[in-house]
Amino acid sequence: MEIQLTSIPSFPVIDQFGPAISKVSSIEYNSTQVTQGCTFFCVPGENTDGHLYIEEAIDNGATTVIGSNRQIIAEYAEKHPDLSFAVVANVRTALAYMSDFFYHSPQKNLLKVGVTGTNGKTTTATYVYNLFNLLGISCGFIGTTGIIGANGKIPFYKSTPTTPISSDIHKIFGKFVTEGDRAVAMEVSSIALDQKRVEGISFDVAIHTNISEEHLEYHKTFTHYLQSKLLLFKQAKAAVVNIDDEGMAKEILEVVDYPHLTYSNQLDSGADLIWTACESSDTGLKFDLCYQEKRWPIHVPLYGEYNAANLTAAIGTALLSGVQLEDILAVLPDMPQVEGRFQVIHGPENRKIILDYAHTPVALASVLQEVKKLSHNRLIALIAGIGIRDFSKMPKMAKAAEGKADVLVVTVDHPGDNEPSTVINAVLEGFTVPYKQQVVTANSRREAVLAALKESGPDDLVLLSSGSINGAQIVKGEYIPHSDEAIIEEFFNSKTSDF
Repeated sequence: MEIQLTSIPSFPVIDQFGPAISKVSSIEYNSTQVTQGCTFFCVPGENTDGHLYIEEAIDNGATTVIGSNRQIIAEYAEKHPDLSFAVVANVRTALAYMSDFFYHSPQKNLLKVGVTGTNGKTTTATYVYNLFNLLGISCGFIGTTGIIGANGKIPFYKSTPTTPISSDIHKIFGKFVTEGDRAVAMEVSSIALDQKRVEGISFDVAIHTNISEEHLEYHKTFTHYLQSKLLLFKQAKAAVVNIDDEGMAKEILEVVDYPHLTYSNQLDSGADLIWTACESSDTGLKFDLCYQEKRWPIHVPLYGEYNAANLTAAIGTALLSGVQLEDILAVLPDMPQVEGRFQVIHGPENRKIILDYAHTPVALASVLQEVKKLSHNRLIALIAGIGIRDFSKMPKMAKAAEGKADVLVVTVDHPGDNEPSTVINAVLEGFTVPYKQQVVTANSRREAVLAALKESGPDDLVLLSSGSINGAQIVKGEYIPHSDEAIIEEFFNSKTSDF
């Protein structure tokens, strides 16, 4: 494709060197992925700067280079007068708008739903994905559990765990459109919003689940974290807002001047959608949904009472997208479980193993409260410190779990560059001494899963909280393949003769 950079909408070029028209075969921000005819973006990172890799990108075939450091760009332009160079104020913003242009703006052919919140993003986005597909609205998904089209998972190496970088997003949008999808539900993280990964995307519906302290290793302050999340609602056409959340609901409602629905668990809240009279059982959730002065009973094969709220948010999204409530209610009994989100696996001798990605103190406390509502003898719970996150959160994980299980297995997820024992010890600092329950430690996720399963007996519950990113554990910069489900299957298969 031949592109004149100054003709790209919302792509403000401060300065330009070399040929005015660029021949662009692909877009890359990783110099090792550059091929002939590529446009290379010098994206600044937390640990490095894309401007340091211009020479490598050119050697690999880049014919256009976009950066924000005028001095560096000018120096390379002088050495390579046959190549195109441009200086922009914000490389990430430029990457977003050029990616949309390069892939022929596939977002125009998709109904886009963005979900943000500290807890519940994956679950709510997946409920939207499943609900839309059950309603006959072919929908894709972008989030922590992968890239999924209406027909299943799409192999795609994601640049980040939750919300990909903008060039990947528009490429994925293009895949969805090619496969015939008409909508996309995606998780939108606070970091993604701050880093302009969704810049230029006009969301048809933005969903707010909740907010609590998280990602302070990046944001530094809670105020910056909140303000980053608010950005989603400044680029949306409609919104679904949880007014039970005191941390952010008020701020969102001050921003929105477009159609929106509020949801709540409180009958006197004045919310548009109210979920109430919720009951948990081994067959799923029962609750009543109040909407437009009417009350509908709902029974879904999902678990965890807080998921009634997440499902209500998905229902609100479908309503804002023009679907009638009666049509929504008709398909709810067919809603599938969400991978790794209060996902119940049945083991021998009536054991139940629950996989839940709860990785914040608030989420862990909630899921521990909910799992106890399932019939069980003893509860064995795995909790973890996440080595690539804020260390100050780790003792809070212990405090959230203390005294709420018969056995707690403490381990590390994604140790990163840390020694596993360092992370585990940080979690252990949060416990009261002497311990209020049995505590077992394990230096890897695999060892911890096996330890939790070994502790279990007939009729016991095993909660495996926290978990993997993209089916892997991050160790010293490497993604080591990991699957709790595979370990569970392996364990029980090896023990079959014992049961």
